[in-house]
Amino acid sequence: MKLPRNFFKPLALGAPVPLRELPLRLERMIHFVPPHIERLRAKVPELIAQVDVVLGNLEDAIPADAKEAARAGFIEIAKSCDFGETGLWTRVNALNSPWLLDDICEIVAAAGQKLDVIMLPKVEGAWDIHYLDQLLAQLEAKNSVKKPILIHAILETAEGVNNVAEIATASPRMHGISLGPADLAASRAMKTTRVGGGHPQYKVLADSGVDGAAPRAAFQQDLWHYTLAKMVDACAAAGIKAFYGPFGDFADGAACEVQFRNAFLMGCVGAWTLHPSQVPIAKRVFSPDPAEVAFAKKIIAALPDGSGAVMIDGKMQDDATWKQARVLVDLAGLVARKDPEMAQRYGL
Repeated sequence: MKLPRNFFKPLALGAPVPLRELPLRLERMIHFVPPHIERLRAKVPELIAQVDVVLGNLEDAIPADAKEAARAGFIEIAKSCDFGETGLWTRVNALNSPWLLDDICEIVAAAGQKLDVIMLPKVEGAWDIHYLDQLLAQLEAKNSVKKPILIHAILETAEGVNNVAEIATASPRMHGISLGPADLAASRAMKTTRVGGGHPQYKVLADSGVDGAAPRAAFQQDLWHYTLAKMVDACAAAGIKAFYGPFGDFADGAACEVQFRNAFLMGCVGAWTLHPSQVPIAKRVFSPDPAEVAFAKKIIAALPDGSGAVMIDGKMQDDATWKQARVLVDLAGLVARKDPEMAQRYGL
């Protein structure tokens, strides 16, 4: 058992001191870029102003014979671009792959000063985080990296879901966790080939009538509701961030928006965007509604220190709703810094 006083100590001599609080950053969408494709690399400078996080993807969707090119392409992106307040992440290959060690070592050596987060796929337990935590500390020390590189886990195996609370608290480097529905479906032997979203055969029926003859309404259900809720609870308890992962049907913007909004309402702060058409959807969904922000500002004005209780527009507000209001107003402030149009709508 690691003693609490040792939890926030660097794991290597010369490594930066771990963070005690996550940086306050806007992360409505994690936008995936395949770095081995030159024409898409060329679009990154323009993309930086449009998204909250640029992620260089090295894992799934990158052919085996393009893994090294993707790694080199990501390093080129990191070194050549000024990201400002936009996050720079990479999704490395899985721990059991032949590419992972070179991914970590080469990227930290070449771009560790600019890299914010490493996304680790197929995390099964705290032991996976411990390995990467120690390795990053050694590489940060070796390469004189000044700020700790954070870790973001993808929840995409049954064992990982079973251990999600331990994963969330495994290291002070933990930034958050994303739901990975495709690999998780395979791990569970679920009977679906969809990437995120509901399934037309996963449904409930309305009660039958008295005579049982009338047609019964059917309602499609969300295959991922239980897992997402469990993940959000683990993240909230650990003080890290929960994200919805990919929505694979790029042609169905309406379904993507509903899925993102469900995740937002349940406590997720963002989602993955795999196609440019999903970026405005994520912006719209994961930015708080201006009317909600206006009401939240009323609550804060009426309860400046968060104590007591007042009636506003016929509804009781107290310290609990004050906390909810602070979440909305703080998020609106981050959105306003990135988006002048939204700043005007928020009155910030």
